[in-house]
Amino acid sequence: MTARSPEPAAPGPFSRFEFLVAGRYLRSRRADGFISVIAALTLSGIAIGVATLIVVTSVMNGFRDELLSKILGLNGHFTAFPIERQFTDYDQTVVEIEQVDGVVHAIAYVEGQALASGQSESTGVVVRGVTEESIGKLEVLHDGVQLGGWDQWDQGMGVAIGWRLAQKLGVSIGDPVTIVSPNGTFTPFGKTPQIRSYPVNVIFNLGMVEFDSFYLYMPIAAAQTYFKMYEDRLRPGVDPPGVMATDEEIEAAYERVPMATAVEVFIDNPDNIVTMRNRIQAATSRPLILTDWQQRDETFFSALQVERVVMFVILSMIILVAAFNIISSLVMLVKDKGADIAVLRTMGATQGSIMRIFSITGTAIGFTGTAVGLVLGIVISLNAEPLRAFVSNALGVTIFPPEVFFLSSLPSKINPSEVTAVVTLALALSFLATLYPAWRAAQYDPVEALRYE
Repeated sequence: MTARSPEPAAPGPFSRFEFLVAGRYLRSRRADGFISVIAALTLSGIAIGVATLIVVTSVMNGFRDELLSKILGLNGHFTAFPIERQFTDYDQTVVEIEQVDGVVHAIAYVEGQALASGQSESTGVVVRGVTEESIGKLEVLHDGVQLGGWDQWDQGMGVAIGWRLAQKLGVSIGDPVTIVSPNGTFTPFGKTPQIRSYPVNVIFNLGMVEFDSFYLYMPIAAAQTYFKMYEDRLRPGVDPPGVMATDEEIEAAYERVPMATAVEVFIDNPDNIVTMRNRIQAATSRPLILTDWQQRDETFFSALQVERVVMFVILSMIILVAAFNIISSLVMLVKDKGADIAVLRTMGATQGSIMRIFSITGTAIGFTGTAVGLVLGIVISLNAEPLRAFVSNALGVTIFPPEVFFLSSLPSKINPSEVTAVVTLALALSFLATLYPAWRAAQYDPVEALRYE
């Protein structure tokens, strides 16, 4: 009596057999050319969708970070305004704020609006008076010099303007700029405008249209004199001059104490607003109103966040459409391979094995498309600005105009967590798209499938 040889064990789930059959279905043959074309188009659709999502999210991240670095690099995370009395103790306030844990630095400034006139035309500007020490704290401004320099800034009587403003006014280094303010001197005939000319000592390029076109900086002492930012305080031990006192007697009796408009505060963590507000208010000896950057630019950055979310959702539809293409291509493949499915079933393949074979086939299309889109999206994101410049020069059309988007170049910053989310979304949709066609394939009756063969 001979012993029976043991029957070979059935292959387990996701065996080499299942991957081998799925691979044969993916390879193009002349009879399956149409299905292979659909699979290639589906793969391309997923790749384009993944790449587009990565590029758009990277550009949106770069746009937000660039705006934050430029806007908060000049305007600060907090702006401290004085209340109850004139801001003559701004130097003491700066020292007190800079001693707060979490504060990087603070600067006092004088600000006002005026009309600037050059050799060609006039335009409205925001005039801001700062010290040379404060400019050193503003790295964006200090390092953004295009022409001129900040040497002897406090002792000079020159101004610093953006390169776009210089072009608009038609001035360069050394040329005079006339500044006109309506808050001038009172005369018997009414108030006369304040008109003064200053030479251009610095031309800067910050890469933001708003600052390069509308901001004019001058030494804080000159700005205090121009905008009359001082308080006439009676000198100690001196009696008030009489009604008929001369100008010399009035000037001798009073001293002019300079004032500031506000103090810009820069902190190490821009999101730590609530805690830092309480610390700063507790550390200062005078009452202040603190306005943070989220309040000041709330509408702008909220719009950016909404646009970012909406763009992600809309562009995700590209991947969703490609996932539906996976369904259609697999359904056609199942129809075409009905006889093969029947043969595999009669040879012992289980329903689960048939389902995994077609699931592997569709997932392979989604995985390959996602991988191609990932590489393409990262390459484009890393070279966003050179590609924009190349396309603009080739087509002769300005893409990403700085007058609209505030920045002079196309920024891009890849966020690994968002890239992971995009890849996960693409792979998940690709896998889910395979379930129904694979289930339909597993339900094939081998008898019915072979009856007409």
